[in-house]
Amino acid sequence: MTRTALAALAAAALLPALPGAQDKPTKPTVDVYGFAMVDYIQDFRRIDPTWDSTLRPTRVPTVSGTFGSDGQAIFSARQSRLGVKGTFPGGPQDLRAKIEFDFYGRGTDRPDAAGQATIRLRRAYGEWGPILGGLTDSLFMDDDYWPNIIDYWGPSGMVFYRNVQIRYSPRFGGPQSIAIALERPGSDLQAYPEDLPDLVSDNKLPDLTARYRVTQKWGYVQLSGILRRLGYDSAGTPNNEPKGDVTGWGLNASSTIRVLPDRLNLLVAVAGGAGISNYMNDATPDLAAGGSAADPKPEAVKLIGISAYADVTWHPLLTSSFGYSTVRLDNTSLQPAAAFKTGQYASGNVLVHPTSDILFGPELLWGQRKDKSGASGDDVRLQISFKYAFSSGPRS
Repeated sequence: MTRTALAALAAAALLPALPGAQDKPTKPTVDVYGFAMVDYIQDFRRIDPTWDSTLRPTRVPTVSGTFGSDGQAIFSARQSRLGVKGTFPGGPQDLRAKIEFDFYGRGTDRPDAAGQATIRLRRAYGEWGPILGGLTDSLFMDDDYWPNIIDYWGPSGMVFYRNVQIRYSPRFGGPQSIAIALERPGSDLQAYPEDLPDLVSDNKLPDLTARYRVTQKWGYVQLSGILRRLGYDSAGTPNNEPKGDVTGWGLNASSTIRVLPDRLNLLVAVAGGAGISNYMNDATPDLAAGGSAADPKPEAVKLIGISAYADVTWHPLLTSSFGYSTVRLDNTSLQPAAAFKTGQYASGNVLVHPTSDILFGPELLWGQRKDKSGASGDDVRLQISFKYAFSSGPRS
């Protein structure tokens, strides 16, 4: 086959996925958007103070008094967000781009900024027809699955992770859609026992993710999958032994059902697999030591996560969201007794929307952590938030 024929074949495969390929591009548009948000949290117990402005079960102590006496008053504006998005001429298709920040440090690049007020990149990507590249929601997650809550972190048992990726989403039209992506690899490794060398990640292959969705008038159903090579080796040992890799995999099924249009939506998600803690909203680790002390071998930690919420619109001025979520890990044989095993999360709120740009109201939250040893601890808190959204673009 000649180069010309190959080029024609490649174009034939790509161009049908580009609706309106002969249309003239529109003029550039730029929209500055975001919101200012302040949270007052009355914590009736106490969690790791580094993360006290949100409720993460993994940060709840299982030993009373670990972080001091119960009861704390917390104020935060870290949820506030600022972004710029635009559309620019790009030949047969316009180029769409977005860059977005909030002010909640995650500690990825700066461990001292974890949970603290600092500028954090949330999204930075460009999209041209079916091709997307940059930092945005992982294909393994459901980017429409987020209940109408005001806590920053949200349900522990759902898949929620933004990742750098290269994505292809062919456009077929109709109610069905598919997408596939190569995503930045990375894993959370639990340290070996003290008398064994520390393991470090060895990322030789990207994560492979895929998504299939069917949308109907009553809502949608989405199924996502992930396949990972979880590599590891040792720091400061001869030939970096022990080293090797294990396979990580996961499935995530999610749906939003419009039970009563404009009144009641049900959000349900179930995720399971091995070595996918990094993609869960609040779970750790991906790899941990298994086998025996005489012959330890890293294993992909198995888990299952469940999340169910109801979003209710009582009145255009008044909404609520109620729900529960849990994640459970199947701890390996050599994980320590204090290793995280189960996280539970529940919340309910009543929010007032005097205009489309303003909301305020209270939310009651409960979270619980249980360790491999069976030790457990929980946290109860009341959060009251005020949020004002803005945009330089046209109102929808």
